[in-house]
Amino acid sequence: MTPADWPKARGARSNPKPRFDRLERDSCDDGWDLDEDSPAPPGTTIHIDKAKSVITRNTSPDIPFDRSINPYRGCAHGCVYCFARPSHAYLDLSPGLDFETQLFIKPDAPRLLEAELRKPGYRPAPIAIGTNTDPYQPIEREHRIMRGCLEVLAAFNHPVTITTKSHLVTRDIDILAPMAAKGLAAVAVSVTTLDRDLHRKLEPRAATPAKRLEAIRQLAAAGIPTMVMAAPVIPRINDHELEAILAAAKEAGAQNAAYTLLRLPYEVKDLFAEWLQAHFPDRAEHVLSLVAQQRDGKLYSSTFGTRYSGAGPHAELLAQRVRIAQKKLGLDGSRLPLDVSQFKPPPAVGDQMSLF
Repeated sequence: MTPADWPKARGARSNPKPRFDRLERDSCDDGWDLDEDSPAPPGTTIHIDKAKSVITRNTSPDIPFDRSINPYRGCAHGCVYCFARPSHAYLDLSPGLDFETQLFIKPDAPRLLEAELRKPGYRPAPIAIGTNTDPYQPIEREHRIMRGCLEVLAAFNHPVTITTKSHLVTRDIDILAPMAAKGLAAVAVSVTTLDRDLHRKLEPRAATPAKRLEAIRQLAAAGIPTMVMAAPVIPRINDHELEAILAAAKEAGAQNAAYTLLRLPYEVKDLFAEWLQAHFPDRAEHVLSLVAQQRDGKLYSSTFGTRYSGAGPHAELLAQRVRIAQKKLGLDGSRLPLDVSQFKPPPAVGDQMSLF
């Protein structure tokens, strides 16, 4: 299959079997070469995820938050490098095209969130949204689950951090700006490349680089602390753009900057290798070799402390470049602390108001 044969506006070129699937399937040529046998381009199917809770906890020592919310499972942006793709295997679906086309929504997320925040033993800490799949992927326009969660968090004065690569985040400035004025909200916008052609190959349904910079501009102008995430950095694909991305984001109003190295867990390794062979066959082996040099000789390492930044000479050089660019541009490399002291559950419907 060549890029011309690729499913339109999709990142993955195949749909590998989920690693927990025990069934084996083989295709064969029956000798009937009929046009109607050609598979139709995969469409998008929406499923309801009947979650019982919405806040996910973690104890990872190299993650700056201990709780998160993911309003959606799967992501229509189609970023071929997405480290969240393997999570679809737990749904007996493929991390390939299924991850981009079989999407799960949590319509009860705002209600579940409110119930969890009202529990007597709940202790506030910043909630991270967008750490797995993008909360502002295209289906958010219709389902507005992310907006519903923000409305709950705003009502409780609960701090939140958001990571997205979508311009749709600007729709919610009316909620985020008042929260930010109280020290309750910050947004990180992921910018992978400034090259429109590379963007179409890497992230076929995500916002264009120009739209992401415009999102930074609008968020910053509204007084919302905004960070640029140069992510992921891929050797010999977009690593040469690092300083230019940070400079463009600074010009748009970003105050903070961070980066992450390409991560290729589980099935993502093969999906990314397929993508390289299709789009950059001349350098595919070299790219994977450089990835391995930054991952202790493997294409992926989950070691705490280095899984996001890598290790070895190439990774150290990249980190040095980021530090120099941050200093030159006046970009802070740390995350803005948010205020947890204002958290207070509002009166619930039917509550008796106190007279004193």
